[in-house]
Amino acid sequence: MSSPTPPSPRERILARIRQALADTPETPEPSRDYLTTHTIDDAATILDLLHDNLADYRAAVHRVTDEELPSLIGTLLAENGVRTVAVPPGLPAGWLSRSSVEQLLDEAAPGGAVLTPSDLDAVDSVVTSCALAIAETGTIVLDGGPGQGRRALTLVPDLHICVVRTRDQVVASVPQSLPRLNPTRPLTWISGPSATSDIELDRVEGVHGPRTLHVVLLST
Repeated sequence: MSSPTPPSPRERILARIRQALADTPETPEPSRDYLTTHTIDDAATILDLLHDNLADYRAAVHRVTDEELPSLIGTLLAENGVRTVAVPPGLPAGWLSRSSVEQLLDEAAPGGAVLTPSDLDAVDSVVTSCALAIAETGTIVLDGGPGQGRRALTLVPDLHICVVRTRDQVVASVPQSLPRLNPTRPLTWISGPSATSDIELDRVEGVHGPRTLHVVLLST
């Protein structure tokens, strides 16, 4: 008859932890009575707060209507010397109708192909929509949905123009945003252009993402 297998080091450690915790009282349930937002429930106030916090994070913020959007995007691309723009699948065709720059359609966009890392490195800009915008933190959230594309599209090009529909894509706080986001999707949270600092606190932009971020608040 074979001898029983001795417990592994992991099992011995876990057994000691269970023994040490045997007399520990149960952890009380955490309080859930905290505020979900610090902003009054007023659409204009929330939108102004989003605008201010986006600008505080060094994003350029623009407010336009549906009719004005194509002209604004065309102007921004021209003013930044853009020659090529990456286009994610599902981006409304009319958004780039006033731009003469070369459009590179990615992945599932009609007539598009997967842009390689080398292709993206040579692309000057990208135009996307978003999933949500959070006013209290000045954050744009992308989830890879229609008009947003895969994560690499918004991390490699140096200029990102992101359009936010103010009617249904703006919330006041992070707690309000979470129930509206799917945690199984590739969520990208953007608060201003990419930036980092060295040990002497010298700020460098464009290290881990776009150097320039334009956020367009679209009223419909």
